[in-house]
Amino acid sequence: MLKWAIIFFVISLVAGALGFTNVASGARGIARLLFGLFLVIAVVIVIAAVLLGQAVF
Repeated sequence: MLKWAIIFFVISLVAGALGFTNVASGARGIARLLFGLFLVIAVVIVIAAVLLGQAVF
C-alpha cells in the first residue's frame, strides 16, 4: 500500500510539472488517502502486538 502511495505521489509530481493540474490533484488525493490508510493500519498492528505481548521489532 505504501508503494502505491509513493507511485501516485510521483505521478502527481510529474503531472504537476507538465501542467496537468487536474491529474496532479487527483493523484495527490489518492496518494494522501493511501498513505493515511497505511499509517492507520501500521499503528493498529503495533498497538495489537504490544497488547498481545509480542515484540514487533
